[in-house]
Amino acid sequence: MDIEAGDILVMKKEHPGCGSNRMRVIRAGADFKLSCEGCGRTFMTPRSKCEKKIKSVLRDQAEKG
Repeated sequence: MDIEAGDILVMKKEHPGCGSNRMRVIRAGADFKLSCEGCGRTFMTPRSKCEKKIKSVLRDQAEKG
């Protein structure tokens, strides 16, 4: 999957803390640093585990060029 910093990931399951299913990618590499769009919590997760849980990827085309 082609995921870059700044993308918003719509996940299959909701964040247990706030119920939001949208996560913003802060850093992408072997693992992802994500920020919950609902409560603002940031966390790290392995790329392989996270890619299985993604429903869709949202990008702002104006930002990417």
